[in-house]
Amino acid sequence: MTLSQHPAPTGPIPAKAGIGLRAPHFEQIVEERPDIPWLEFHPENYLGGGAPYLYLERIRQDYPMSMHGVGLSLGSVGGLDKDHLARLAELAGHIAPGLISEHLSFARVGADYLNDLLPLPYTEEALAQVVSNVQQAQDAFKRPILVENASAYITFATSTMPEHVFIAEVCRQAGCKALLDVNNVYVNARNHDFDASAFIAETPAEIIGEIHLAG
Repeated sequence: MTLSQHPAPTGPIPAKAGIGLRAPHFEQIVEERPDIPWLEFHPENYLGGGAPYLYLERIRQDYPMSMHGVGLSLGSVGGLDKDHLARLAELAGHIAPGLISEHLSFARVGADYLNDLLPLPYTEEALAQVVSNVQQAQDAFKRPILVENASAYITFATSTMPEHVFIAEVCRQAGCKALLDVNNVYVNARNHDFDASAFIAETPAEIIGEIHLAG
């Protein structure tokens, strides 16, 4: 991976609608510099270096960037994958995104990675593990992160609190913020027969640092 030595910060994320950065748009964004307030990228797509990373490094010079992970597995027992976390922290150190976020789910059991973002039981035990993992991530990134509510196709009989309470407690105990994914709230409301509007209304506004409108 070819990395810049002293990157300037990409700047804070403005309170406007951004879009996800995808490979088919690299050349157009570089050549035309469309009027987009900010861009979100998945770091796992750039850890291999090469052309994708070089495009990311170039595009970050013109736009505020938000880094949205998909493989950190904040719900995994036993802590985070230290090697993966170190690679993400190195990338974040060079791209200097305005925000860093990750899904409130798990995707790893031991050394085995699963090709999905799996839901968590909302229990005190799971809460303690997630808080510990979020703090581990924040120590590596040297800043607070945002945690995103995930879509869930099952619920757990062992859950002892509603999802919005679980998320609020993660934020309170870990000192992080929430990335509220409205699409995921809608999906879960349809799957599990609850009021999506009530879920959003009952989520403390002060913990929300970003909103996703589409999944």
